[in-house]
This record gives sequence, structure tokens and C-alpha cells, in this order.
Amino acid sequence: MTGERDLRKLLHGMRPELNPGRYVFTTVPDGEVPGGVTPVVAVTEREGLTLVVPEAQALESGLAHDFVAGWITLRVHSSLDAVGLTAAVSLALTDAGVSCNVVAGFHHDHLFVPYARATEAVELLEALAAESA
Repeated sequence: MTGERDLRKLLHGMRPELNPGRYVFTTVPDGEVPGGVTPVVAVTEREGLTLVVPEAQALESGLAHDFVAGWITLRVHSSLDAVGLTAAVSLALTDAGVSCNVVAGFHHDHLFVPYARATEAVELLEALAAESA
């Protein structure tokens, strides 16, 4: 199934959804995911394996972290070669002073924003979608 490429359709149909829970970024230098840890994102970097995991799992496993995030999924099926969605979303959040870490999955884009501002971020994105109709 091919994802959407039209920016207006992407923005209007993004349907941001806040996933339940608190998530943290951590790294494991040896590249081994500790037992009992189920990452929602994993990125291999020269310095080690970056993981985004539920905060409770990080605490139970003794994984160091310093950024607690809310996880927002944009429910629109975006094409991996679509142009402008990340920029438009980032600009809307930037204008409100909300930091954002974006991860592209095959079907959807995922945003990790400060946990305390996650509901606000969803509201900002819903307003952006409404303006794009």
C-alpha cells in the first residue's frame, strides 16, 4: 500500500494520537537490549544502540535517561518520500516552544515530545489539521 504524498492531505488527515504512557530515550553502548525491555524505537549509532522505551522498563533495568516524553502517532499513512510533513509539524510545535523528536515508521510518523506538554502538542496538531482542510 502506497502512502500519501500530498502535503495538504497529509496535514488534514494526520489524526494525531497520544499513546498511553511515558517514554524515555536511553543508550546501551554494547548494543544489547536488556532483558525485560521492549523498545518502541531502536537506532544504531556509532556510540551505541539508542532505545526509546517505556519509562517503567528503563527504571526497572537501571537504564540512564534524562528526557521523559509523550509519544504521538500521526495516524495518516504517509509515504516515506513525502515532502513537507515533518517541516510543517515541526514548525507548528516550534512556534509554541514544544521540542519534538521525530521517527518515521513504514506507515506512520511518530513524535516524542516533553511528557508534560504532550496533550498540548496533540491540540496544536489537531488545529494544524483543521487549518489544512
